[in-house]
Amino acid sequence: MSSATIKQALLNRRMLICIFTGFASGMPLYLLISLVPAWLRSEGVGLKEIGFFALIGLPYTWKFFWSPLLDRYHLRLPGFNAGLRRSWMLTTQVALLFAIAALGFFDPDTEIWSIAWLCLLIAFLSATQDIVLDAYRRQILPDHELGLGNSIHVNAYRIAGLVPGSLSLILADSLPWQSVFMVTAAFMVLGIGLTLSIDEPQADSRHPTTLNQAIVEPFKEFFSRQGVQQACLILAFMLLYKLGDSMATALATPFYLDMGFSKTQIGLVAKHAALWPMIIGGILGGIMMLKIGINRALWLFGMVQIVSILGFAVLARVGEGLWLLGLVISFEYLGVGLGTAAFVAFMARSTHPAFAATQLALFTALTAVPRTVASSVTGIIVEGVGWENFFYLCTALAIPGMLLLLKVAPWNHRENTLAH
Repeated sequence: MSSATIKQALLNRRMLICIFTGFASGMPLYLLISLVPAWLRSEGVGLKEIGFFALIGLPYTWKFFWSPLLDRYHLRLPGFNAGLRRSWMLTTQVALLFAIAALGFFDPDTEIWSIAWLCLLIAFLSATQDIVLDAYRRQILPDHELGLGNSIHVNAYRIAGLVPGSLSLILADSLPWQSVFMVTAAFMVLGIGLTLSIDEPQADSRHPTTLNQAIVEPFKEFFSRQGVQQACLILAFMLLYKLGDSMATALATPFYLDMGFSKTQIGLVAKHAALWPMIIGGILGGIMMLKIGINRALWLFGMVQIVSILGFAVLARVGEGLWLLGLVISFEYLGVGLGTAAFVAFMARSTHPAFAATQLALFTALTAVPRTVASSVTGIIVEGVGWENFFYLCTALAIPGMLLLLKVAPWNHRENTLAH
């Protein structure tokens, strides 16, 4: 592929939109998982109460229940002539701006339940925004740009975490929390500006006209387009492709501590060794998919994921060395970035644009199952077999997902990739 072709793909307006969708999508999530716990702890709230705040993340898992509403109903906003997707985008983004800003007006000592309900509302609005942004990207990106566009979105999503996870915490040392949350909320203006400046994607002829169609048709369309057997294989692949990888990283911090590394060493090495390789892997994976296509990317990046898990087994055997810790983490998260780029693109390609909101919400909820299961059973496994054998097991569990590629994404399947 020529450098001019790559430059053209990278610099078109659709990729710029993906940067903004990623930032708008990631900011509220990282607010809930980074800034709110720090705020509550600094105000003297107990760890037990803060732990229960993890339950506010449930809307991200169950968002497929209300996703058909976003495929069916067009919100009529006074003074704003928006279509189906943009009306939902603007509504959720404006609501998020005000909800995030309102957090600072509550006192954690006396109004912890009010804060919990407001955080649940923010999670619901954020999950709803994710539904419509995912659907919007599916409609504006041609198939050969799904890999690059979604990898840019995912990386902008991660970088957005630096606002509540870094900038806001720094501001909290010199500003009252009320001001911190208002400044943090102001970053939602970037998403609102995007919504006001973009066009509504062209409506599909199969767009549902009744709520019943919006609920039933996404399932019927997927199974009729793929065939029942192929559809079931695709769903099984979505469950299994990142299972080994998810299990290997579920107890990463306890593993580093068991290897004798200090909390400071883990904080300094692990944070930087994970974030930037993951971002580089995502961007590199997106660019490579322009050339090799999604199918071959799933094969190649999946192999990188498997090999990177074995790096943890090496660390478990050696048990020391900051350089080895940094190398293992960097390679693992490079694999995470590459694999996620291809996996998200595959999920998007598996949808129909007319039912993108519901189908993508279902697929992303399905892929959350391995993470949940992994977090619940990995501790038991490690205590039974030890760290090194645990990582060999994770490597073995990554193989079934790779074998399913023979059926769901054959290496030689012809795809629409950019020309040389």
